[in-house]
Amino acid sequence: MSRWITQLRGKFLVFDGPDGSGKTTQFDRFAEHCRQAGLGVCEVREPGGTAFGEQIRRILLDPASPEMSVRCEMMLYMASRAQLVEQTIAPALQRGELVLADRFISSTLAYQGAAGGLSPEEILAVGRIAVQSSWPDLTVIFDVDETTAARRLVGSAKDHRYIKVFGPTLFSDRLELRGAEYQQRVRKGYLQQAKDAPQRHLVIDSRNDPDSVFETLLNRLQERFA
Repeated sequence: MSRWITQLRGKFLVFDGPDGSGKTTQFDRFAEHCRQAGLGVCEVREPGGTAFGEQIRRILLDPASPEMSVRCEMMLYMASRAQLVEQTIAPALQRGELVLADRFISSTLAYQGAAGGLSPEEILAVGRIAVQSSWPDLTVIFDVDETTAARRLVGSAKDHRYIKVFGPTLFSDRLELRGAEYQQRVRKGYLQQAKDAPQRHLVIDSRNDPDSVFETLLNRLQERFA
């Protein structure tokens, strides 16, 4: 096992970024890379990751619920997160596994905070109750411009039960339906988090092809954990 990867035992890493950033592709590749290196990995996704959380996920992403307030939205995300931490994340960290999360509180700060109008203070106050001591050691933000993200969303749309043409792109869940200006605020929210706390964040330019992005990811993580 590469020496720097051994430093990830018992760590909590989050992969996050705007829709279309390619974060989930990199998440899957990195999880497999760590497993091949002999590291125990616990993968979780948000919202969801537990039976209760998956029920919340269906409500949150259902385009048939446009009247849901941003504050209600935030609280539902936190409820799913609280269950995920208690049931899965905290026990995995105690076992010394690497916990990899596809989204976490960073998403709430970007979507319901920077884009939705809730203050970071409100979100973090609820977040402290939801996650208690299980805060990420590092949040990797995959940054991408809106044009590239929109093109990727069009190319990856496979579920046509809820489809709406919105400008140059194709959106299929309730948050994606909010359009380009909303997505721009989301991106700015992520970048602001990294600017405010650079020691806890790592920004990866994800505009390039997946292989190049993955190589950059490994190099940057090695710099952090070597």
